[in-house]
Amino acid sequence: MYSVSVRDHFMIAHSFTGPVFGPAQRLHGATYVVDVEFRRPELDSDGIVVDIGRALETVHTVLAALNFQNLDEVAEFKGRNTTTEFLARVIFDRIVGAIHKGDLGEQARGIKVVRIALHESHVAWAAFEGPVV
Repeated sequence: MYSVSVRDHFMIAHSFTGPVFGPAQRLHGATYVVDVEFRRPELDSDGIVVDIGRALETVHTVLAALNFQNLDEVAEFKGRNTTTEFLARVIFDRIVGAIHKGDLGEQARGIKVVRIALHESHVAWAAFEGPVV
């Protein structure tokens, strides 16, 4: 399986509900470094997994919708703990949607797996990966 990864970042504010989160129940900020990995079993006719420039633009656009937001105030997240794991899935779904829309080019439709890793710090991160269906 071939893969290409691109990296970007975004900053948010949020709070959590539940005693397991301790002081993170209060409003706090987070800066995430995001790695998006695109995988496919065969290279496309240009000999690549995905156009890196288009991948970077698409990831940046997806993250821009979250950047500098207080996630507690975003309607689609109401009542949810916007954990790192949860956000990895949200970003995954949006990237897969962009692949289906053709934002990464027609040949990117050959991508079979996407993996999203959100790094909270240099010692902790979470990820979600799945098939592009």
